[in-house]
Amino acid sequence: MSDTGERTEGAQMIEIGPLAELAPDSARRVDVDGHRLAVIRIGDDVYVIGDECSHADYSLAEGEIDSDDKTIECWKHGSAFSVETGEPTSMPAIKPVPVYTVRVEDGVIHVEVSS
Repeated sequence: MSDTGERTEGAQMIEIGPLAELAPDSARRVDVDGHRLAVIRIGDDVYVIGDECSHADYSLAEGEIDSDDKTIECWKHGSAFSVETGEPTSMPAIKPVPVYTVRVEDGVIHVEVSS
């Protein structure tokens, strides 16, 4: 779970919803303030990355999660992305997807997005 403790200037923390509603080793697409996000839970850790595969416009939240490698695979062409860095770990994608700061406070998921 990424949490730097510092906020980026011009960014705000937005509530996504209860952690309990996101099953372990699952993902869900959420649209927040013009940002298309994949909210991913691996065990007790939560990650938020851009939901659009950088190879083609397909939802990463619909892909398969590898909890050991901490990656999510695009269901259409098989590119996998690190949920920690956004970097692709397999072809055909060669560009990373955005990674967002996420916090879980009192059982509620929050993500930092730019205004």
